[in-house]
Amino acid sequence: MRQFAGAVALCMVILSGLSCQSEEEIKRERYITEGILVYKNNCANCHQNKGEGLAALYPPIAGSDFLADKNAVICLIRYGQQGPIFVNGKPYNRVMPAQPQLSNLEVAELATYIYNEWGRETKVTDVKTVAPILEKCKK
Repeated sequence: MRQFAGAVALCMVILSGLSCQSEEEIKRERYITEGILVYKNNCANCHQNKGEGLAALYPPIAGSDFLADKNAVICLIRYGQQGPIFVNGKPYNRVMPAQPQLSNLEVAELATYIYNEWGRETKVTDVKTVAPILEKCKK
């Protein structure tokens, strides 16, 4: 019986340690997990799984100087890009199709994933932040 009580106590200590994540960290992990799925379904074909881009056709996301303007990236996700752009000093001139089917939440999840994976962030890009940006850049 003592062994059982000891095992239960050990499990409770382990479980309490696991639940020490803040609500913000749990939300961040949820956004990243969903963002990975959105990325794989909508972006990875051109930008590749690791964000390295594809030769001179599609720019990299990983290590990209383009990530410096988060509002522009959020707008690009929803509304696409036409015409030449420069990423890390290299020109690219392929159309990036708009993704109007993505909800504001999916754009927020995708931005959270991209910026946590390749943009040196460790925070959530919340849907409350994304919605006014998308409204402002709406075409």
